[in-house]
Amino acid sequence: MTNQSLTAKRIFLNACLLLTISLSLSAIVFAQQTDYDAERQRALDLYDQNKFVEVIPILEKLTKIKSDDSVVWERLDWATMVVAGSIKDPAQRKQVRDRARAAFMRAQELGDTSNLLKAGLEGLSGPDPSDVTFSSNKDADAAMREGEEAHSRGDLDRALAKYGRALELDPKLYEAALFAGDMEFKKAYNSTDPKYRSDAVDRAGVWFAKAIAIDSNRETAYRYWGDALEMQGKTESARDKFIDAIVADPYNRSPYVGLTQWAQRHQVQLGHPRIDIPTTVTSNKPGEINITIDDMTLKGKDDGSSAWLMYSIARANWMNKKDGTRSDKFARAYPNETAYRHSLAEEADALRLVVESLNTQTKEKPGMKLTPSLENLVKLSNAGLLEAYLLFVRPDNGIARDYESYRAANRDKLRRYWLEVVIGS
Repeated sequence: MTNQSLTAKRIFLNACLLLTISLSLSAIVFAQQTDYDAERQRALDLYDQNKFVEVIPILEKLTKIKSDDSVVWERLDWATMVVAGSIKDPAQRKQVRDRARAAFMRAQELGDTSNLLKAGLEGLSGPDPSDVTFSSNKDADAAMREGEEAHSRGDLDRALAKYGRALELDPKLYEAALFAGDMEFKKAYNSTDPKYRSDAVDRAGVWFAKAIAIDSNRETAYRYWGDALEMQGKTESARDKFIDAIVADPYNRSPYVGLTQWAQRHQVQLGHPRIDIPTTVTSNKPGEINITIDDMTLKGKDDGSSAWLMYSIARANWMNKKDGTRSDKFARAYPNETAYRHSLAEEADALRLVVESLNTQTKEKPGMKLTPSLENLVKLSNAGLLEAYLLFVRPDNGIARDYESYRAANRDKLRRYWLEVVIGS
């Protein structure tokens, strides 16, 4: 046999060997991927069943096999955070919370921007909930902690029983009713029986209603109830609960999650009306008012812009007098406050004077075409929703202080704003 033929044979054998190795490696990689996918699905199923203690070691193993799966990291961080709440030893609990935080941060590094992740990071940025007692009633507090421990193991029936017992012992314990409703919701979610799911959601609603009766100005029960109703297919009822959550606590991020996700699911565009105010009013010392106004409002256009002059005049009348005392308007509106602040009453008064000026102008010049901002302002004023707009869209620190008192007397107007303006638009 010639050297040339031997060389050709060697090349052929080497090629066959490389192909065999390549096929073997591909088979190994495919098998590993198949095993990973199967184990990943098992972990996600256990997570959905709230078996957090059982799922954590599986999720941890998966992150070592594939370190860039953001979904696995997100489930790991939530499961770890839930389990941390059931650990009695403070030092050990802190270690587990730190692991949960690290998992959240890893998911975030991988591009996870979900509301679930944001809520988890917010929860871990505050004090350890386990350091805070649920109730001053020791038996109720103990029942709540037993419920939390059962929840972390996925024993939803025992958790539900413990939360219910805690509410019996302390009828004002919001978390007991809230968590009991959450257990019924999770039981519904895990069931494949349509009737059982519907009945469980109804039972969840009863618990959420109890939580709301305890404190109607906390948002969580409304939001959880909205999720339950959405799962039940009651779209409009779910929407209304999500709105109630915002009305309950509008200056935190969490209440907006429910309505935003609802709108995305149902392809509903949410939007606040745009009102650009072309003037500012400031005061550096008592009696000295500085007014800045956009030149365009003074150009003599027939679009109502000149009415913004009334805004500046009105606000100036709310500020302190030359001697430093409160203005008559502020003193009448807030008799119990000793120092001036920018307020809901002031801003609403100023904008209403703009509307009054516009009404006069349109009577003198029928058919006048207003600017979009002024059209929006008139619509809000006519609907009686001007204060609601200010509280939700333009709340500086002073205006926000008026929210609770306004909500106490005008909850329906606050709901109407979301239904008729934000969603209606």
